[in-house]
Amino acid sequence: MADWPVVLAPVDPDSEDRLFFTEHEWDTIDAATARIIPTDHHPGAREARAVRFIDRYLSGIGHVYAAADGSGFLGMSGKLADAWRGRIADLGETYRQGVRDLDANAHRRFGADFVSLCDEDQDAVLEQMSGAPKPAPVALTSDGGNPTIQVYAFDDGLDFFDALVTHTRQGFYGDPVYGGNHDRAGWTVIGFPGPESLKDTMDGTYSVREYYVQDYDWRDLIPHLRGEGGS
Repeated sequence: MADWPVVLAPVDPDSEDRLFFTEHEWDTIDAATARIIPTDHHPGAREARAVRFIDRYLSGIGHVYAAADGSGFLGMSGKLADAWRGRIADLGETYRQGVRDLDANAHRRFGADFVSLCDEDQDAVLEQMSGAPKPAPVALTSDGGNPTIQVYAFDDGLDFFDALVTHTRQGFYGDPVYGGNHDRAGWTVIGFPGPESLKDTMDGTYSVREYYVQDYDWRDLIPHLRGEGGS
């Protein structure tokens, strides 16, 4: 990718322009993401602008690969570009149909579009669409360990609900260069300082060295140095 041209500027962190969604689709997806990662005493998906991340991702192949220095987005060509166009087109139709399905289910149960429903009724519609009960809030486990949240996943072939959950997580926790995680909201929630920009990860400005254990005995890490596990 080092030779790929930069063809688009970085996403404007304050832009609310729609590149893919209609106004109604944008508002509906924004409402749905806000129920997947709700706002409580911390910001949720709405504050992180997860809908903007999804909108940019679905708008074509221009917002797929950010340049390593954060200067913009890389242009693809050839078979790779063709493959991504097909993939994004399929996802776009999945979302458009998903919005139609959300509204149809909302009307059948509550007599209004999804975006007009209260939080509890929106949850009921999403539960019906997911085929599973609403999950409990994510919290530390009883033994003090952290829960596992899958953020990055292949979205090929996902149905609407699973794609929405995957992309909401990406828009909340991913690098702000892609249009989500506005004001680093997702990183703030989990206590991750993160780089100021992608460029900081390339020139050494940003480092996670301080989080590594500095003093250790190799014998604690490699069993055979302790005489365990054979030669």
